[in-house]
Amino acid sequence: MQVIDPSIFKAYDIRGVAGENLTADVVEKIGRVLGSMAVESGVGPVCVGRDGRLSGPELKAALIRGIAAAGADVYDIGMVPTPVLYFATKYFGSGSGVSVTGSHNPSRDNGLKLMLGGKTLFGPMIQDIRRRVESEEWSVAEKPGKVEVKDAETPYFETVTRDIHLERPVSVLLDSGNGVTGPLAMRLYRAAGCQVEGLFTEVDGHFPNHHPDPSKPKNLEQLIERLKASDAEVGLAFDGDGDRLGVVSRKGEIIYPDRQMMLFAADILEKKPGSRIIYDVKCTRKLVDWVKSHGGIPTISCTGHSFVKAKLAETNAPFAGEMSGHIFFNDGRWPGFDDGLYAGLRMVEILSRTDDPTALLSSLPTAVNTPELQVPMAEGENKKFVERLQKEVHFDDATDEIRIDGLRVEWPDGFALARASNTTPVLVIRLEGDTPEALKRIEQVFGAALKKLDPSIKLPFSAE
Repeated sequence: MQVIDPSIFKAYDIRGVAGENLTADVVEKIGRVLGSMAVESGVGPVCVGRDGRLSGPELKAALIRGIAAAGADVYDIGMVPTPVLYFATKYFGSGSGVSVTGSHNPSRDNGLKLMLGGKTLFGPMIQDIRRRVESEEWSVAEKPGKVEVKDAETPYFETVTRDIHLERPVSVLLDSGNGVTGPLAMRLYRAAGCQVEGLFTEVDGHFPNHHPDPSKPKNLEQLIERLKASDAEVGLAFDGDGDRLGVVSRKGEIIYPDRQMMLFAADILEKKPGSRIIYDVKCTRKLVDWVKSHGGIPTISCTGHSFVKAKLAETNAPFAGEMSGHIFFNDGRWPGFDDGLYAGLRMVEILSRTDDPTALLSSLPTAVNTPELQVPMAEGENKKFVERLQKEVHFDDATDEIRIDGLRVEWPDGFALARASNTTPVLVIRLEGDTPEALKRIEQVFGAALKKLDPSIKLPFSAE
């Protein structure tokens, strides 16, 4: 029985500290299990790529060794954004791949995002890999699988640039945060017809300028500052492995993903009226109203890119998105995986139809809301707290109580959400009101309910 830190096996992926609980030895064993699963299911070759983290070369090599040792063939596609890895699994036809990436985690971290036979592995499937690694349940092939180096970036580049059509050149400022997207993003956006300026586009796994996580406003400060001195009409930011998008208007307004989704949804519903638009539990109520007013069917999902992707496959909706910045186009133009580079170009395509992108972005409905608030708890306690919340708490004046992922309480003038993070031991809270007064009331009512469950809880907002 192998002793491996079980905490690296997360809800959506495998993630840990490189060289500590995520060593080359551990990754090779995971590769052996994944290779065995690919052979058992007949879904090889397995495409393998990595982001720009310092530990990437060693961990990618270990993963490939493990997969090949189990008898599965491997396509090594090198250092590429995660969406290029997803593209490769479709382009080369197996649907199987692993991106060696720590995404937006600290620089010492790394991880694995996994696909097998066209399905993203998450939840119980990742726990099954853990069980098999611990019990050494893998194949040892008489003849190892073949390892071939393949170019996925060129066909990806050609596919994207063929698809995007701008009505006029748009000037964009791209911030890659020294993640893996930089060089490709600059070439891609120029080829699509944009005038491009770059910020932190050199790949550097130390992330010396800011953390590559566009969901946090502090990581957009340099982009906002540079926009003031630039002729760019919009700023786009990508996370460390390129599957998430951040958008900033010329005047420095952060256009959060749930508002980005309004533009994407309207564009898709114009061509596919009556379609489902999938959003996660953290998104604004304004998005629901917007989708309905544009003739679509808003459909709520659990938070987490793997869960959203599964909902997309289940419903065959043409579009999905979540508050963290994962955007999924499944509209016939793009095959349903989250891609920050492609989503950014779809945004630019929409903006190219107006002479004033700033006015269009600013006109999107907004509400008074909190950012994502977090309450640290002991490992596992956040999930126990949410289970009690779902069972014991009810609001007589609520219009809806949604329990698919934590508890989201809807009122006519706002909502409150509390859910357990699947990646860190925190309680995640988001609150929204149509007015400051509505938000204040919701803070008080929801805060009182949380305090009743646990009087010692330290709320990150005023419930007085």
